[in-house]
Amino acid sequence: MTSRIPRDSRLRLVRPRPLAAAPPVMNQRRSRRPAPRPPEGTPAPAELARMARSGLADAARVARWADAALGPGRDSATDDGKATLSDATAERAARELGLTPAQVRADWDTARLAGLVEVHGDSARPGWRLRAWDRDDSAVLRGWVALFDAWSLAHPEPAEHEPAAVAEVVSAMPQALSFLQLSAGPVPVEQLLDLLEQRVTELRTARCEIPYGPQPEPSAEPEPTDAPLAPLLDWALRALASVGALTYGDGQATLTPLGSWAVWVKLEQICVAAQSPAGNIEQAADDMLRGCAQLRPNAARAEYRAWLAARPVGSAVTELLGAARGEDALLRGLAFEALRVVGAPAEPDVRGVLDEPTLRPYALLWLAEHDGADPEDAHEVLTREEATWLWVDTAAAVADHGEAPLLVRHLESAVQPTVPRLLDEVRAVGHPRTVQVLVALAAAHPDPALAKAVRRAAFQVHTGGS
Repeated sequence: MTSRIPRDSRLRLVRPRPLAAAPPVMNQRRSRRPAPRPPEGTPAPAELARMARSGLADAARVARWADAALGPGRDSATDDGKATLSDATAERAARELGLTPAQVRADWDTARLAGLVEVHGDSARPGWRLRAWDRDDSAVLRGWVALFDAWSLAHPEPAEHEPAAVAEVVSAMPQALSFLQLSAGPVPVEQLLDLLEQRVTELRTARCEIPYGPQPEPSAEPEPTDAPLAPLLDWALRALASVGALTYGDGQATLTPLGSWAVWVKLEQICVAAQSPAGNIEQAADDMLRGCAQLRPNAARAEYRAWLAARPVGSAVTELLGAARGEDALLRGLAFEALRVVGAPAEPDVRGVLDEPTLRPYALLWLAEHDGADPEDAHEVLTREEATWLWVDTAAAVADHGEAPLLVRHLESAVQPTVPRLLDEVRAVGHPRTVQVLVALAAAHPDPALAKAVRRAAFQVHTGGS
């Protein structure tokens, strides 16, 4: 008996869409929380943006100079044809802007941290915030918050301090900033030092491990992290003052209006996440991603922001990539969605996984979008094999967590024009979940002839036949 449906069924080609944009597996109702209001006395957003523009004026000036003088195709570009801040470039900028080379470099670093300039390897380009600087208050405030988040990079720590002690202080400073925000006024440095010492002690206690078996006698020499914290607190307060988050002098510190607003924003993000049913903010990355799997994209991004706000960026990126390396393909896709929220600070780590076959397609798409590609066109950076591998991986996520109609619709996102071509290339790509994906697709598809062909392909992959 011959089927009336041709075996060489044509696939309707559509733009692939991220799995995170797919309809949720289960219906969910999320109560809407009234928009929170900042503390009384907080300036209006327009006034906050004016303050941010004023504080970042020098950085924006250097970024605009670089955009005009070093852009591709200009005769005045550097010798290597790239927008790099070499010694010659810094000296040239200093002459044309009436600054010293040291000032140019400092303003350039600030522009990078605020997202006014985006650096990729040994080249740079204007950030989207620079384009929107004069007309979009929200872009300005996001740029300033990015600088605020990077305060420890804006003013590097003294070389004589142990990296472990510096890391502890950086991890403990959010609590000190929260105390400053709640105090709404000057706070003596001695009080901040007491708070910092308590928080560092808590951090050390939380990670304390008791090893098994006999242990050597404790050394008479003090551990490096037992060094006094006062010099490190002084460094932290000076660094936060350098980005405009607080004023520091006469033995006390006070948050600026911008600093107070930024701390409130961070606290509000944490509170929103803490009120979620899954309590995502306290979860490890994989559990947090599972908790966000049922949310709409906008709600999920809000959860990612809150989760990220509660931990250092470096460790958060490491944890997200660890979750992406697991066996659950859904978490892999969601982990890279969360990394999109991280933005530029995640770029080195994402580039570092390009040699891992499981993560390479996701990393290439992330980097393409980070480099300015339209998300609808980012898939063009993938080879045919990488696109096929990603198709199978996404199908595995749908098969594990989605519904049959969604898996059938996933066929439409394949780059291959026909089902036989798709099956040939899926068999060749060697994804470890190929058999399970094909079996699930065969069971879900309403076309008997196509389902039979898919089952045959699954059997051939399972037995190693052709």
